[in-house]
Amino acid sequence: MPIIKSAKKRVRTAQKAAVRNSKTKRSLRSAFKLFAAGPSSKSHSSAQSALDKAVKKGVVHKNKAARLKKKAAAKAKAAGVKPGKATAKKATPAKKIAPKKKPAAKKK
Repeated sequence: MPIIKSAKKRVRTAQKAAVRNSKTKRSLRSAFKLFAAGPSSKSHSSAQSALDKAVKKGVVHKNKAARLKKKAAAKAKAAGVKPGKATAKKATPAKKIAPKKKPAAKKK
């Protein structure tokens, strides 16, 4: 155990980060195992989402994530899964634009 106060704090911080990183890695592995067990559009999108979160948190390098996404997409294509279907967002209704008001005439 360290004696210096700042070193003690680094130990605590490192432990918190290790727990956080292990949870992210665990969710990533489980999402990819679910996808490998039965490729579907839902499991494919959840695997990609978990991978994106891991990259955002700095657990996985972005190039490794790109490689894994490519591999997953190839596996989905071979299984006949259409990945674009589950990831498509709902169409948002068009906003109604209010007509512009004409400026009031000046009084004399």
